Amino acid sequence: MKRTLLYLLIVLMVVLAIVPVTAQEPVVIRMSTWAGVDESAELQVILDEINASQSEYQIIHEPLPNDYYTQIKTQLAGNTGADLYWIDQENMALKSEGVFMNLTDCLASAEPGTAGDVSDYYPGILAVNEFEEGIYGLPWIAQPVVTYYNRALFDAAGVEQPTADWTWDDFMEKAQALTLDTDSDGTIDQWGFTNNSWPPPYIFIWQAGGDILNEDFTEAPVDSPEFLSGMEFWLNTAYNPEISPSRDIIAEQGFGEMFKAGKIAMFMGGAADDLDRIEGLDVGVIRVPGNPNTGSHTTFAWNASTVINAQTEHPEEACKALIAVSEGIQEWKIVSPRISQGTVEHLVSSEPRKEVSAEAIIEASQDMRALPIFGNFAEFGGILWSDFFNPLLNKETDLTPSELAAEIRLDLEDTLP
Repeated sequence: MKRTLLYLLIVLMVVLAIVPVTAQEPVVIRMSTWAGVDESAELQVILDEINASQSEYQIIHEPLPNDYYTQIKTQLAGNTGADLYWIDQENMALKSEGVFMNLTDCLASAEPGTAGDVSDYYPGILAVNEFEEGIYGLPWIAQPVVTYYNRALFDAAGVEQPTADWTWDDFMEKAQALTLDTDSDGTIDQWGFTNNSWPPPYIFIWQAGGDILNEDFTEAPVDSPEFLSGMEFWLNTAYNPEISPSRDIIAEQGFGEMFKAGKIAMFMGGAADDLDRIEGLDVGVIRVPGNPNTGSHTTFAWNASTVINAQTEHPEEACKALIAVSEGIQEWKIVSPRISQGTVEHLVSSEPRKEVSAEAIIEASQDMRALPIFGNFAEFGGILWSDFFNPLLNKETDLTPSELAAEIRLDLEDTLP
């Protein structure tokens, strides 16, 4: 009997030795983005490379190009969401609601010089994802606002093209000189600039030394002299007949379309915009003009991140996927939010069509800044625009900027944590 059992044990061991162990199926990591058809196709190339590089997980892209945030908020609330999501800067306020996974532990062992190395991100961009000493997303783009200008219009008007050290004064002088009645019919048909609430007023407020919030989110100093100085300059560039078209003309002819049609000499847009490769236009790119007193060329940066759903069933694999996806997208989208990738070479490698503009874009990225996002930012931002920026821009109030700022400051501060 003992010999029989021994024999069976030996046979079993031999069988186990020669029969291959079935490989574990890779974990499926679902990823949702707002990408449309073309952008999804480009992203899929990156995901295919990641999926082919390892066997622990496979990333499945589930794009939601329509009504994105309504859909994902419903998913998150109903525990039916994807593992990874794209989230833009303002919606990163959701980080305070516990719906995103805290990445602090999962990134702790990330290799230096990779997308998981949080020390390699521009601090002001990474800060959008921070909450109570935790990190809730990895940025994949930080797109600074730059100035696009039509070289032919400058040359025709005999106006010197802008240089990197230009100031608000230089900007206004050029904008006035480029606002012309080109066909001598008594009506202005070319303008130096255009502003219909874009570019963001934060650019000039920050340059003047002002801010919408203090560092610890306890005050909204919108009535400070510095804030109001930047605000005044921004208002003076909007619907000002000396340099810009009226609201009605913009509505009729289109905002960015007027620049593309050669009717606007200078336009402030995102670094990734295609305004410097419009057929038939010779367009230059330069950083935004700086404050003549502070010397600051701070510019606004739109940014977005990838987050992990706090309800994911595969946190370890989701973290690895997040790092790999971030690495891939940072080689694709411009401008990369990582300090080590803040070079002309990296930008041109990511987007060869930006080669001529790359130096100016990288220069601007060194001065880019993101909005200070906290949990209740949506309400704060809503009041700031509906009760302050828009009434002044559209002349819907008889109050001065100073008077209106003093009036809304308490309302803003009531929304703070």
